[in-house]
Amino acid sequence: MRIARFIGGLLTGLIALVLAVALFVFWFDFATGMAAASGLGALGYVFLWMAFGLNLLLWTVMGLLRLTEDGARAALRRDPEHKRNRALARGHEREKVLVGAGGGDTGETVVATSGDDEGTLIRTPSGGGSVATDPDDITIAVIIPAHNEEPVIDAAISSALGLFNRWDIYVVSDSSKDSTAEIAAKTGVNVLELLTNRGKAGAIEAVIEEFALTENYDGVLILDADTELHPGYVEGAKRQLADPDVAAVAGFVVSEWKPRERNVVGRVISAYRDRLYFMLQYFMRFGQTWKRLNVSFIVPGFASVYRSRALEQITVNPPGLVIEDFNMTFEVHHKRLGRVSMNPDTKAFSQDPFTFRDYRKQVGRWTLGFWQTLRRHRLWPGLFCLCLALYVFEVVLVSLLFLVTVAVAAFVLLGTFAGDMLTGIPFFTDSFTAVTAFLPLTALAIGLLVPDYMLTCMMTMIRRRPSYLFYGLFFFPIRIVDSYISLRMIPKAWTAESDGRWSSPVRVSNKDR
Repeated sequence: MRIARFIGGLLTGLIALVLAVALFVFWFDFATGMAAASGLGALGYVFLWMAFGLNLLLWTVMGLLRLTEDGARAALRRDPEHKRNRALARGHEREKVLVGAGGGDTGETVVATSGDDEGTLIRTPSGGGSVATDPDDITIAVIIPAHNEEPVIDAAISSALGLFNRWDIYVVSDSSKDSTAEIAAKTGVNVLELLTNRGKAGAIEAVIEEFALTENYDGVLILDADTELHPGYVEGAKRQLADPDVAAVAGFVVSEWKPRERNVVGRVISAYRDRLYFMLQYFMRFGQTWKRLNVSFIVPGFASVYRSRALEQITVNPPGLVIEDFNMTFEVHHKRLGRVSMNPDTKAFSQDPFTFRDYRKQVGRWTLGFWQTLRRHRLWPGLFCLCLALYVFEVVLVSLLFLVTVAVAAFVLLGTFAGDMLTGIPFFTDSFTAVTAFLPLTALAIGLLVPDYMLTCMMTMIRRRPSYLFYGLFFFPIRIVDSYISLRMIPKAWTAESDGRWSSPVRVSNKDR
């Protein structure tokens, strides 16, 4: 059976690869011909590559540079001569210990050197606490904020219990109307039940204050109630926190793929999210979190770790925001608390919406939260805001162009198949003739659909899931909805206030799986 699955996956990958290459060659040949014929010159080629996203291309290049640097360092570590030199250096450094003058609590930095990044102890000035950079010595508290999460809270706690001691896990039930708090209490973890609904950010703030978590732990992991951690998550997070410059470790989200539990709509959403997360993380955030740049504008709130000394300076729950993760990330950058780190070794599995209604509401909250955070912090001088401005510019421009192009395509489609019935409408025939002369139906179809489906073929090859070739046919309408929501939430972010209170989506219990 394993051999059959392996062969099937291999064939799926090869078919998807051939299809992706064929589509790219066809699209590129057609698109370059159109760009040249339109007379737009270099501008035409810019619009051509915007089909994939200029930010995506930029950060893919940065990610490759980061990968090259990391690979060179790994090769250097394996070099015998390098190891011998490092060993000699450690031998010399063990003879030297730098101690603050006077030996008292002077607020000066004290460093005990061991000759390697791991095992170094750094005490920050003025009683800021100690940061143990040996990964094994780093302590992490787990916060699970929950509101009416009875179907999934047990699975989230069980996942955390597989990696943490129960006394290091803190569930905060934010005025749940179901058995969330009771289920959590039966597992033996710490439980805080709030009588009034404060929202996720308010619940996080309350449990940190109640148990003094930033005073008792080196880091705090914020875990959604529908998230399950990969077995290697803690090891990866601690390894990244071993760098004292890291203020936050961004979790690497993986969309759970359990098609038997979902109807067709749910499978399309899950497959679409899988493609989206893969591209955003490997092709954008990996480059954005390169330590030479540090410009990632989101530390996802589903499973991410904040260093305690940074979290103490973050305003977790400012008034008027619908979600917390964008704001907390902006605080890290704005207050210069350190850098955001992300590697694929901190994977966690997230449950995607099961219905299109829940999907639309979730995307609306996320998008509104982004624009509200931008409104709150505005822009300040620095590389982070420069990259953020480029991203915002592309999001707005591409969303506008995308919706306009879709509207033009609908107009051309209507005129092509129902033109005879619409000839009596004033200016319709002349408008249709003018539009199709510049953008024929084939050009619109190829320009809109082929690049999108090309990405689906790539994901089919990577995941080796042949069903993606079918579900990918329905991704395009979801992109239309995403573009509309991106623009719709801009004015709402400046006109609507939010208390951040929860709205529970449809959940599926592990017991039903």
